This record gives sequence, structure tokens and C-alpha cells, in this order.
Amino acid sequence: MIISRTPLRISFAGGGSDLAAFYRHEPGAVVSVSIDKYIYINANAKFDHQIRASYSVTEIVNSVEELQHELIREALKLTGRDQSIEITSISDIPSQGTGLGSSSTYTVGLLNALHAFCGRFASAERLAREACYIEIERCGAPIGKQDQYIAAYGGLQFIQFNPDESVFVDPVICSATTRVTLQNRLLMLYTGQTRQTATVLTEQRSKTEQDARQRANLRRLVQLAHDLRAVLVANDVDAFGEILHEGWMLKRQLASGISNDRIDAWYERGRAAGAMGGKILGAGGGGFLLLYAPVERHAAILAALPELRRVPIRFEPQGSKIIYVEEEL
Repeated sequence: MIISRTPLRISFAGGGSDLAAFYRHEPGAVVSVSIDKYIYINANAKFDHQIRASYSVTEIVNSVEELQHELIREALKLTGRDQSIEITSISDIPSQGTGLGSSSTYTVGLLNALHAFCGRFASAERLAREACYIEIERCGAPIGKQDQYIAAYGGLQFIQFNPDESVFVDPVICSATTRVTLQNRLLMLYTGQTRQTATVLTEQRSKTEQDARQRANLRRLVQLAHDLRAVLVANDVDAFGEILHEGWMLKRQLASGISNDRIDAWYERGRAAGAMGGKILGAGGGGFLLLYAPVERHAAILAALPELRRVPIRFEPQGSKIIYVEEEL
């Protein structure tokens, strides 16, 4: 039996530039961090030759091709395990439509568990690259690459997406005090709304391909990712909120489903209560609202947004890892 643990993430700046419609013309870039909320994948040897996959439903099949869960099916095919295996998962956070990169986190963790199950070590680069291949190429998801890379590598990272399909992952170098201050100033609030990521991203991809103004907005979002890294390296945490706010105002223009009247009202109430900046995490339209504010303003912000549920978070320095191995003797 193998158990992998893979962190979910929050993305601060540059989202949308990790789509091929943008980065194949010019480099995209994001700043993201993994958090202490995880997806656990359990891969266990099965007595018979069947495959059992348990998620929101349970499938028991005789061959890989019969599996309806396309991520599990393609991961098994890629890793070469085609029988006598049981796969189950547990997530700390609801796994769909919350903006924390859960689909890619699941894929990275699944690949890590399956490679280990087959007796192989898989590097962070390999896990990220293979997860992108499965989700984007094999399953046709209209998504970018940032979630797979931050899930595989972990930490606070500046990630650049290049026209030749290479990806550079560089840690954001800042003081421990800056990192702790940033972590403590973040408020992650659950809206109770979920959305179909594919709908928002499909529109965003189409507009990126066809609209010069869209590309200009994304170019500015890439610059904000560079700016965000620069202020963190300079240990200037106060500027962080201003950049986050500008990024959110730009991101709202990328697709119609990214925000709505309710989200806009929550954000404005948060700002009026002391938040310096914020954004809806992920593709938008629901999930988690992230706000950045001095700690002394948190109580006022929470009082102004009583319908939203706070979820405490800490930064996670590690990416996907194998946390348990039990071998047959």
C-alpha cells in the first residue's frame, strides 16, 4: 500500500498566462504558494485482478479501458498498472469548483502514488509534466499549467511558462519574517458557491486567442507577477496588497464568469473593512475569496462578511510526497 499527500494551492498573480493561448506567443508567469490543505491518494494491491476506483462513486472493472474516471484511467495507462489495484482518495477541502487547484493536485498525487506503487521514484518535474499531459493533452481540459507545477514542487514559487513548452520553477527568496507576515495577513473565506472551471476557462482561452485587449491585460498580469516577486524579495509586504488588488481588477475583465454582483459586493465590503487587496481564487465565479489585510483588521473584515466561512491556512514548503509505504514480505 502506498499513500501520497499533495498540497492544494493559492495563486497570487499572473493567472491566465499559464494557458497555451498566451504563453505560446510570449512567456507567462505566476506567483503561487502551496498550503496545508491536502489530497491523499491511497493505492493498494487488490487480491483479484480487478481495478477498484473509489471517489464520489465506486467503480469496479476488469480493465483500465472500462474506467469512467478519465484521470484515473489515463494515469494507470501512463504508469503501466493495468490490474489488481484499488485507488481511493481523501481531500481536506471540497474537491470541485473551489479554486484551489484540486483537479491538478489530485492528478499529481495519483501519479506519485502509482509510480511508487510500481517501484519508481518520480521527480517533481516529472509529476508536473505528466499531470499536464494527462489533463490537457489526453483529457482535453481547457486549463493551464500552474496548478500541476505548484502541487508537485510546493513552496512559494515564481513559475514561468515558455513558448517552447518548458517551465521554470524558482523559489521566491524572502526573509522568514516576510513569509510569516504574508501568511498571517491572508484571510481565506469560503463563499459556499462552486462553479464549472471549464466554462470560465474556455471563454478565457477563446478571448485570449482573438482579442488584442485580452492579451494586453494578460501581459500586465504577467508583469504584476514579476512585481509581486520583486516586492517579496525586497521584504516589502505592504505593497503586496496593492498589487493583489490591481491584479483582481484586471482579472475580472478576462471572462464574464470570473466575478458576479455577489462576489463584487463581498470584495468591496472586505475592502471597506480594511482589506488592502484580494481576489477570487482559481478561475473565478465562486469558491474561496482571498483577502489581504493587517492582522488587526481581520476581526472587522470577518464581522463585515458574516456569511463567509474563514478557513485558516499556513504555507506548505513541500510538494507532493509519499508519506506511507507498506510492502508485502
